[in-house]
Parts: sequence; structure tokens; C-alpha cells
Amino acid sequence: MADHENIELAPGEDVNAPGDTSSAADMNLQLREVPEDGIKRRWYVLHAHSGQEGAVKEMLLARTQHLEHPELLANVFVPIEQVEVTRSGQKRISKHKCFPGYVLLQLPEHPEKYAELWHMIKDTPSVTGFIGSRNIPVPLEDSEVQSIIEVVRGERERPKPKLEYEVGERIRITEGPFANFLGRIEEIDADRGTVKVMVEIFERQTSVEVEFWQVEQI
Repeated sequence: MADHENIELAPGEDVNAPGDTSSAADMNLQLREVPEDGIKRRWYVLHAHSGQEGAVKEMLLARTQHLEHPELLANVFVPIEQVEVTRSGQKRISKHKCFPGYVLLQLPEHPEKYAELWHMIKDTPSVTGFIGSRNIPVPLEDSEVQSIIEVVRGERERPKPKLEYEVGERIRITEGPFANFLGRIEEIDADRGTVKVMVEIFERQTSVEVEFWQVEQI
């Protein structure tokens, strides 16, 4: 199966021109077939700089071709979901990254044991490391992968993020009109998945509301 480029967009960006019927789910889920080489592969989560997920994907695919065994990296996946929004009285389709700052890789189990592959991934620009403990990445459970696929296909709502923030905590806004602003959390709405952050705008303290996925801890 041919590899297809993901649609890489800032969360909330409207990309469909009138009459555009392309499906983010269809384009984003056309993964390559896993080689039948007897190697068990699992899905792992790679952390990348926010906004660079697409670039990381393309670099990994290109750099893998120079490895002795490029087939070890079976797939690179940046989950994108479609959301219907209403603007100026018109309904449109907006495409969001489900997990900004993360890229999913389908790799051999215990990828740290494949030195060439391991160092290629770790040395890729904008990559900060795997989700796991120290140098041992932790694979996703099959049920977690299935849930992500169902979100991308629109078959279920995206799971609410775990509550990892506290009132008074300093954070950085990573997406939206207040991107790169630093602030302090003053209120958390777990049900809506939003936080109110006090930021300084034009030398005045202003409270803005953003979603969990639009901020990161510092």
C-alpha cells in the first residue's frame, strides 16, 4: 500500500474550500502494510515539538530509506480528526490534530535494541524522545490504538484528556491566537476540557480560556 501524506494543520484551521469532499480520515488512515518478516511490531508514541509533527513524519520516512533495513519502521501516523464548525452561519469541516506534539510509530517490539533505527529516530530534528521510562519506550495497548483509529474515523469522540494541570501552575499556550504566551492557570473546567489562564497582553493582565490540548507545562 502506498504511503500517503497526512494533512498537517494547526488545530482549528479551516481547510476545506467549498465543494471539497476529501476525507481526512481516509487520507490519514491509509497506512503501509506491515512486512511479513516474523518481527512483532507495536505502536509507540514519539514526542515532537508542537507544530512540527508533519515535518517529523516526513523526515523519518526519508531518513529511514538510508537504513540497512528500512522496513523496520512500518508506519508513521499523525492522527487527525474532522470536526464540524459553524462560521458566519455556514457549516464547514475543520481538521484537527488529535494529539498535538505527538507522532505514532509502528516499530519492532523493544525498538531500543535496533541500534541503527533507534539512533536515527532519536537524532531526527524536532524529536524530543519517546513516551516511556528513561530509554525504554512503552508501547500502546491494542485497545488504545483502536480507540485512536475510531476517533480519526469519526466513530467515537476523542477521549477527554487526563487532568494533569493545577490551579496556579505556570503553562505555555501552544496553539490558537495566544500561542507562545506564558501564563498561570486560574481556573480548570474538567468537564469542558478547558482552562482559564492569566496572561499579560499589552502590559495588562488578561484572562483567556483555552482547551487542554492548547497548553503545555513548563
